[in-house]
Parts: sequence; structure tokens; C-alpha cells
Amino acid sequence: MRDFHFPGRSAVHAMEAMVATSHPLATEAAIQVLREGGSAMDAAIAGSAVMAVVEPQMTGIGGDCFALVTPNGGGDVIAFNGSGRAPAAASVDRLREQGFTDIPVDSIHAVTLPGAIDGWFRLHGRFGRLDMARLLQPAIGYARNGYPVHARVARDWRKARTHLAKRDAARALFLPDGESPAEGMIHRQERLAETLEIIAAKGPRGFYEGPVAEAMVRTLQAQGGIHTATDFAGVAGDFVTPISTDYRGRTVHQVPPNNQGLTALMMLNLMEGFDLSALTPGSAEALHLEIETARLAYAMRDRHITELGDMKVTVEQILSKSWADELRTRITPDRAMTDIGPLGLRTSDTVYMTVVDRDMNAVSFINSIFDSFGSGILCPETGVLFQNRGHSFSLDPDHPNVLAPGKRPMHTIMPGMVTEQGKPVLSFGVMGGDYQPLGQARVISNLFDHGRDLQGVLDAPRVFPLGDVVEVERSVPAEVLRGLAGKGHSLRLAEDPLGGAQAIRIDHARGTLIGASDPRKDGCVAGY
Repeated sequence: MRDFHFPGRSAVHAMEAMVATSHPLATEAAIQVLREGGSAMDAAIAGSAVMAVVEPQMTGIGGDCFALVTPNGGGDVIAFNGSGRAPAAASVDRLREQGFTDIPVDSIHAVTLPGAIDGWFRLHGRFGRLDMARLLQPAIGYARNGYPVHARVARDWRKARTHLAKRDAARALFLPDGESPAEGMIHRQERLAETLEIIAAKGPRGFYEGPVAEAMVRTLQAQGGIHTATDFAGVAGDFVTPISTDYRGRTVHQVPPNNQGLTALMMLNLMEGFDLSALTPGSAEALHLEIETARLAYAMRDRHITELGDMKVTVEQILSKSWADELRTRITPDRAMTDIGPLGLRTSDTVYMTVVDRDMNAVSFINSIFDSFGSGILCPETGVLFQNRGHSFSLDPDHPNVLAPGKRPMHTIMPGMVTEQGKPVLSFGVMGGDYQPLGQARVISNLFDHGRDLQGVLDAPRVFPLGDVVEVERSVPAEVLRGLAGKGHSLRLAEDPLGGAQAIRIDHARGTLIGASDPRKDGCVAGY
């Protein structure tokens, strides 16, 4: 139990249904859908659509989505990959001839096809109950009538001003009067409202074909893009077989590559070999092991993860306990490793939400445009802001994650799910770009190694190895910083909070739901 003498928030408890999102307006929209008899997936789609409007710096219909679903409280986990592909004409040689050694975050070449809308409809077709027009209604209303800008959104918006100012359409919509909206100001996206109405009436073909698609293609080609109407018409997400590993008697599930969820599973396999329960959570000793296992797992990620069919090692090899045992020998409890080069990690952010409904359907859902305001390229006729997920491609012809026609890049957004004895016990996700695998692994360890309460786990100070330094939040105690420095870690104060998280824990014995929402975001949990 938290100390009520100090500021903070308590976990939320409910019996029938629960929603946790990164924005209060999305939480309210999702809860209302559940009260009307909608499914967990209905609520997730409604909430994600609202966030695509009210958190434009984090997500949008020009981005991608992933989901994990456990139907009816059972242990079967269903995974969905809604990530978009490179255009069919994509070419490494063409970009290298133009002098590119990588794909800049604000380049037209970073724009991959948007998979989210296709994903929403495919997921709704399998798990939805209410009409899609009903689910999109709150988002349409906020886009047309306006929404108040919340505190974290305003902060992120202000930091992105230089990025937004580079292109006329984005500048006109997102920097009215030359400035980002301050907290509490009302912002509108009328063109986006019209596009959402078309989608509600015509389904995904209203987005990927016809006038909306034609407008998006014109915008992209005018910026030098090679995207075509055929590319858009061919967008199709996939239901895929999830991957998993066992950790302390529980099974942790992730979406398979091209998703980076494999990285979190690698971390857990490494962490399982240490007696973490004997360490004080948040101590220098515990954080040191988090950092070191993360460094090893991220190095493996950057070397191997791409689309499943293009990987040069198998998922089974990477997740083998013998592989983890061998790697773990490189970690010592008193000194940072010196034989791992600087990692190409950075922070970005997204939105995440989780829902559990009255039938115990659990949905772990994530939707993103990658960097803040994605590519910064906005289609003025449709209000669609395009993601920059193609930045993650390599231009090294020998790398598994090399750019190729119609290929999906290594993808950072990753929903999580934990089952125990054939039932879901935790639906959760951690936001923050590259930070997400470390964030998920520490949530699981703090819950199941240390028995900490769910909200306390999300509140706790965070660290993250970036390049050759470890970024630390201001809340990390001074004695912990001294301990980490004493183990050879170079430390730097993080400019931004490290990620965010939402989680719902299912207590089957009591028949209750426990929800937590990260204070690093504007969001909240609600249930009934």
C-alpha cells in the first residue's frame, strides 16, 4: 500500500469491466462503449480513434497498430500485426545513390503505408459487437467540434514546433498563429473528421481506395514519395501466432517479428537466472541487472529482428534457455560490461490502451505514428498525418532489416499479455519507442519477483541505456545514482520522462480487475 502522506494515485478496482488509456477522453469514450454492451475490442477501437485525434503527436490513422487478445478469459492468446509496408517501388540502391546512409526521421522515404485502419476493421470483424460508425462517433465529434489540449500533449506539442514548421500543411494545422496550443486551448481537425466519417460509412475501402486514398497519394508523391494507389489498395494486416517465454511459472506473450516484443522475452530469459527477489527493487544492484540484461537483449535485437521470413536466426534459437544461459555469463553484479559497443537506441513515444470487458475478453492494443507528429507530412485534404516508421529500416544490403519492396520494418510498438494456468492475468503495455522492451521486463519483474502493487510499479523511477550512457529520471535517488556510477555506468539526466504504461491485472480468485495508469501521461483508468 502506498504512503498516503505523499502525492500519488491508487490502483483502480472494479468487477465488471475496465479501461486504461493514456488520455482521459479516450478512457471515457471506451467506458461508455462497454456500458452500451460493446466488447473489449469495440472499446479499444473507440478509445484508439479518440487518441488519434486528441494525441496527434503520438498516434493517428496514418500509423500502425498491434494487438493481443484473450477471448472469454481463456488462455489462448491471439496476435494481430497491423504494421504497414514499404512501397512496392522501394529501393536501397536508389536511396544510396542519392547519398543516404540511413533514412532520416522527417524524410518522405520514412513514410510506410498506414496499417491502423485496416487493423481496426479486421479486429472488429472478429471481436466487435457494435457498429463501427458508433465506435468512431466520439473521435469524429472531437475532431470537428474541438478538444481541450491536455498537459502532456501540450508539452510534447511545444517541443515539436521546429519539426512541424518544416512543412506548410502541418504548420497550418498544428501551429495556429505560429505557436503550439497551450494546455487548455481548444484544437480542431475538421478535415480529419470528414475522413473518419467516410471510413465510418464505407469501411476500410473508404480509406485505402477512392478520393481519400487518391488525395494521400498526391500528397506523398508531391513530396517525392514513390507511394501508389496500388500500394494503398493492397494494405492488409495479419492474424499471427504469438511468441512467448515462461517466467517464474507464468507465460509472457508478444507479437512475433517484425515486432520487437522478442527483445522483452530475451530480457526475461536473462533476468530469470538471477535471484532478483533477494534485491531491493529500484536499488543500484537491481537497476544494474536491468541495464545489463537490456544491453545484451537490444544488441541481439539490432542484429537480428526484422520480418520473420527474413531473419537469419530463428525465434526458437533466440528464446532458448541455453542461449540465455550463455549470454548471462557476460554479466557481473558489480561492474558494467565494456565489450558491448554503443547501442543505437533513442526514445520516441506512442499511445497504449488495455481493456477487459464483462465476459473477460482482454485486449492489449497499441497504435502509433512513431516519432512526435510522425514524419511531419500531412495530407491537407484528408487531415491524415503520416508515420515515419520506415526510419527503422537499414540501408545496409547485408542487414536482415534492410529496406525492400513491400517489406515491414523492425517495429517498436509492442502490446503485452501474461497468462497463468491457462488464464490471462495481466494485460499491459509500456510506451516509449526503444524503451518498451526494458519497460515491459521491469514491470513483470517488479510484479512477480518483488510482489509490488501495480500502480507502484508504474510510478517507480526509470533508467535506460542510450548509446554509451544511461539516462536516468530525476526521481532516481542520489544514493542509487552513486551506486550505478560505482559500477561503471556513465549517467545522464533524461530530458523527457521514460515512456509511459497502462495495465490491468485480473484477479480470478476474487473476480476483480485492478488497473493502473502511468503518471508520466495524461491518462487514467476507469472501471465499474
